[in-house]
Amino acid sequence: MTRGFFVTVDGPSGVGKSTTINALQRLLEGQGRNVLLTTEPPRTALGLFTRQNASTIHGLALACLVAAARYEHIDTTVTPAMDEGRLLISDRYLASTLVLQRLDGVPLEFLLALNQHAPNPDLAVILTASPDTIAERIAAAGITHRFRGDPKGPDQEVAFYEEAAVLLEQRGIDVLRVDSSAITPSAVAGHIAEAILRRRLPSISSTARPTPQEP
Repeated sequence: MTRGFFVTVDGPSGVGKSTTINALQRLLEGQGRNVLLTTEPPRTALGLFTRQNASTIHGLALACLVAAARYEHIDTTVTPAMDEGRLLISDRYLASTLVLQRLDGVPLEFLLALNQHAPNPDLAVILTASPDTIAERIAAAGITHRFRGDPKGPDQEVAFYEEAAVLLEQRGIDVLRVDSSAITPSAVAGHIAEAILRRRLPSISSTARPTPQEP
């Protein structure tokens, strides 16, 4: 069986990531692709514990929790999807760790060592926008987690995501940067879909299975 294709989508808070991913799923499924959406931390007991306690657990401890949930996610979702020839799209992956945990004071070298056994995606999408645009979107949406509460956050996140993109490229990962400052999530999804379809993909499935969605 043809190996699957693993796409990850990361970006600063307020960049429109989840909306873009939903639009991307619709575009690809409209072309007959067998798409599976997933998210990190995953919707497992460990992943949910990590999500629920991310406001009270900080630094090294949180970084270890996120990595543990990631390795569980790899075992339960990523590896099976690749073995089944699926097109897997993950809402957040390694790039988010290299940004959010750094914002939490964790050294980059520790994060790289902690995640060294995580498989590389076939395509890592890094969404970005101007810090002013991100700040406006966060103000409109409200503070939903502690990483959104820092006024300097948008500038730091944009800079750290660019650094993360460079680090991923240095690891040989195919990185696609998309600026969402002046275009809609649907247009961003169109750019990503075009980039995915230019690369090697699993064959179109004649009997596409239901695709559970994890926001």
